[in-house]
Order: sequence, then structure tokens, then C-alpha cells
Amino acid sequence: MIVTQHDGASRTAPKPTTRRYGAMLARYLAPQWRAASVLAVLLLGSIGLQLLVPQILRRFIDTASAAARGDAATTAALAADPVWWASGGLVGLALLFLAVALVTQVLGAGATYAGAAVGWTATNFLRRDLARHCLALDLGFHKSRTAGEMIERIDGDVTALSDFFSQFSVRVIGGLLLLVGILVILSLENPAIGLGLTLFTLVEIAVLAKTREVAIPATQLEREANAKLFAFIEERLAGIEDVRANGGGAHALHRFLGPIRTFFFDTRRAWMRRSIVWLSTYGLFVLGSLVTLGMSIHLVSAGAITLGTGYMVFQYMIMLQSPIEQITQQMQQLQRAGASIGRVDELFATRTSLAAGAERPLPEGPLEVRFSDVRFRYADAAADAQPILDGVSFRLAPGRVLGLVGRTGSGKTTLTRLLFRFYDPSTGTIALSGIPTVDASLGALRAHVGMVTQDVQLFQASVRQNLTFFDEAQDDARLLQVLDDVGLGEWIAGLPAGLDTPIKAGGANLSAGEAQLLAFARVFLKDPGLVILDEPSSRLDPVTERHLERCVDRLLRGRTAIIIAHRLETIERADEVMVLERGRIVEHGDRARLARDPASRYARLRAAGRGVHDTLKELA
Repeated sequence: MIVTQHDGASRTAPKPTTRRYGAMLARYLAPQWRAASVLAVLLLGSIGLQLLVPQILRRFIDTASAAARGDAATTAALAADPVWWASGGLVGLALLFLAVALVTQVLGAGATYAGAAVGWTATNFLRRDLARHCLALDLGFHKSRTAGEMIERIDGDVTALSDFFSQFSVRVIGGLLLLVGILVILSLENPAIGLGLTLFTLVEIAVLAKTREVAIPATQLEREANAKLFAFIEERLAGIEDVRANGGGAHALHRFLGPIRTFFFDTRRAWMRRSIVWLSTYGLFVLGSLVTLGMSIHLVSAGAITLGTGYMVFQYMIMLQSPIEQITQQMQQLQRAGASIGRVDELFATRTSLAAGAERPLPEGPLEVRFSDVRFRYADAAADAQPILDGVSFRLAPGRVLGLVGRTGSGKTTLTRLLFRFYDPSTGTIALSGIPTVDASLGALRAHVGMVTQDVQLFQASVRQNLTFFDEAQDDARLLQVLDDVGLGEWIAGLPAGLDTPIKAGGANLSAGEAQLLAFARVFLKDPGLVILDEPSSRLDPVTERHLERCVDRLLRGRTAIIIAHRLETIERADEVMVLERGRIVEHGDRARLARDPASRYARLRAAGRGVHDTLKELA
């Protein structure tokens, strides 16, 4: 098992151990001690009654046998027995048997329900902690994994642990208690029989202990194959329009055979190895049943024990099957849980590449931006690879607007992502108003920096939740004011449920302009000191674009801004222009001054009067 480090390296994670299982059970079950106490009472009551049933049957058989033989002495002895259940005779024993059997089933069902409730609650807490941990990891972690894989890792692996949490206490602990109770009763009844069945049980347990680790590696491969299958399906579904439009359906199905074949063979291998546990224990049980039956028949024939006692011994032997099978099944579940725990541990062991800082707050108002000899390359890049940013140094004064220009791959997007601390620079420093980003509070940093891009991410949730990112503390009056400020006042007023109107996934029931204006409303609501715009109006019709341009003017007022420019019209509102090429600054200065300088790249861009990328390509 490989655990990814924050620096892109890897190491082998330890296999789950008994201590690891116990630690996970303690961490997620301890807070539910009240429910666990109720479960313990139900479990102990059910086990006690299960142990009582063969005693009632023995007394019934012996009483009936004595009466049938006309054995007056035995009948009188049974009638004089001070044990309370013998005084009722055969009818009383039959009614008592039915009552105990019914109560046993009720208690068992209650214990199963309580165990499932406790287990699912624990599973949900684990799922929450795992999701929170993954969300706190840096962007490099998420870029290296597909959405389908993450769904399978967080939900699929944790769901595989549900039986471990919900049934482990009921079936394994309950089975062990029942097992011990049976062996104690038989030892008190007949030491030889008790010793024989104890040895048999120890052999069974030894076999279980020997074989329980057999399937863990295969099960882990099964889970990995499942994750890759989900990742493949998610990726193809996300691009279903392009696949259909370009006639890629046949190719997609052909590629689907690879992950589905791997999933089939890995699943079959895991199932076959898990079957080793069941086959070995079941074979031993059949042998033990035959030996016990033969011993009981011999002792009854020799008069060493009564017929009822012989039946009781065999009944207890049959009852041993249930806890041993439960333990066997749970050992198989434990094998699955072992693979899932290992994969969950792998995620928990993954650490962000963002070093912990001093948690310094950022000042209010427009922020100063300063890059000092910043270099950046991705952690998994080759050592001799060209850096994405190579020695970038500049200062952007508070309240100034910078137009960032460059061909695709020049490092524009990476530069802005570093301001959010999605990544940290490989070398050099980035500071906002004199505070290095590595020392700033991550929450404060992202609260003081806002971004609007061409691709607006909208969730299948209400308008309110899409604006506030599910922050219920936001005031409705403030939300409505912000929507009115960006020109969506009439739109929100016309919606049937106002702020509670649902938005479809990806904003399918919104126009491109409405989606972009909602993105602007998010930033207005955030009121950041630094705004980053990635040409948000480039895909809109002219009328909507002009309206959006007015929103941009309002948004930039009183704030520092960086605009990633794809068109000259966008650059015209900037105070400064900076041109990036292969991760280096090749031109930076006041926009008006550069426009007057016919030798500057910016002046030649204006003279060309075409798209930024095409002109820069010719200039290069």
C-alpha cells in the first residue's frame, strides 16, 4: 500500500493491525457509549436466554422419558427438583420454551437494530472526517485524482466498513460470549465433553487466526479496481456530449473493457481467497459434529448420561456453529474492512504540501501584491523540467489593476493560483500587504482574495446556498441587496421561491449571463481586498457582456485586481500591464506609458488589433 506524501514522494503504509482496528472502533464508537450500553444489555440478555433453551429441552425430554417408562423414582425426583422450571410439568416446560424463544428473538432483533444504528452513525462520522481531511489537502492532490476515484475512496471504502462497525460487536463479541458460555456449561456438566469441545473450538480459532489475513491483499486490489472503474465511468459521463458529437462511443466502450476486466478478475481472486476461511472452518465443524454425535450416542447407550443430557450436548454443539459461523463471516468482513481501513489510512496519512504558517490576519481594504524571485514547478515534475514560473518579481500597489498577458502555458493561471495558496512557490516569497502568504491564516487569505472565471461552478442547490456556499449565517437582506447590485434584482424577484429556488447541477436552468452574474454576486458578498478576473465575459453575447462590464467596473472600484486578459478590451481598464512568456516577465509597466512606446509589446498588440494570444504568437 502506497501513501502519498506532501512532496510527491511515497512510502509503504503499514498493514492494518488489531491495534488499528481497536483504535478505529474506540474513536468512532466511544462517543456513542449510551447506545452501546443499550446494545450490551440486549446482547447479554439474548445470549443468556440462548444458553437457557437447551436446559429446558433437556428437562422436557428427561421428564417425558421417565413418564413413558413408568419410572416412578425418576418422575418423583424430577417433581421434587427445586429448580423453578421443573414444577410446571411438561405443559409448563413447553410454554416456558416458547416464551424464552420469543423473547430471545426480540432481544436479538433489538441488538441487531441497535448495532446497525451505532455502526452507521460511526460510519457517517468517519466519512465526514475523511471528506474534511481531503478537502483540506492542496490542489495538487485533487488534480492527480478523478472525481469518480475520490467518490469511491471516501464513500465506497467507508461504506465497506459499515458492517465492521455495525455487526462486529453484535456478531463477534456476542458470538464469543455465547461460545464461552456453551463451553463453561458443558464443562460443568461433563468435564470430558467440555474438554473435547474446548479443544475443537481452539482448533477452529487457530484456523481462523491463520487464514484471516489471506484475502486482505486481494481485497485491496478489488477496491482499487473498483475505484478505477468508477473514475473511468465518471470521466466518460462528464464528457458525454463531446464523446457523442465526435463519434467516440465505440472507442469509449472499447476502453471500458480494460477497467471492467480488471475489476472482474480482481473481484474473483478476492472472493476465492476469502472462501478459504469459510471452507476450512466449515469442514472442521462437520467433523466436530460427527464426533460429538457419536460420543453422545455412546454415553447414552452406556447409561452415563440421560437422553435429555445427550440431546443437550448435541444441541450445544449445533449452537457452536452459529457463533463460529458469525465469527468466520466477520473475519471475512474484517478482511474487507482491513483493505478499506488501509485505504482510509492512506488518505489520512496523505499530508498537504502547504506548510503550517503563523496564522497572521490580513488587513482590510485593497491589498498590496508582491512577488519576490518566485519559482514554481509541480512536485511530480521532472528535475530538469522547465519551471512554470521562473524568477518572477513584481509589486502591485494597493488599489491598482494589473492586466496579465501571455500565451497559453506562460504561467498566468499558476501565478493567480499561488495567491490563493492552492500551491506554495518552490522558491521565493509572495506577500500580501507585507504578510507572506505562507504566514497568513489560510481562511483569512481566501476570504480576502476573490476570483471570477469563465467556468462558473454551480451546485444542485438553492440560489441562497449557491451564493453563500452553504453558509446559513448570511442575512437574506444582504443577499438580495448584492443580487440587485449586480443586476439580478428583477431576476430573483421573478423566481417562484426567491432565494430558495433550486438551481440544477452546473446551472443547467440558467443562462450563461445569469451564471456569470451569480459568480460576481459571490465576490461582492465576500467583499475581498484583491480580485482576480479570468476574462469572465469572453463567452457572452454583446448585450450581456456590456452589462457584465459595468459589474466589473463596480467590482474593481476600491480594490486591487489582476485581470487575465485574452482580449485588448479587457486590458484597457488596467493601470499596469505585465507580459509573461515561459514563466518569465518579459514586460511590465504602466499601461499608458507602454501604449505610447511603439517598441513595447503592448503597443504592438494594440496596433495589431487582434486577439492577445494570436498576436503574441507572431511576436514570439
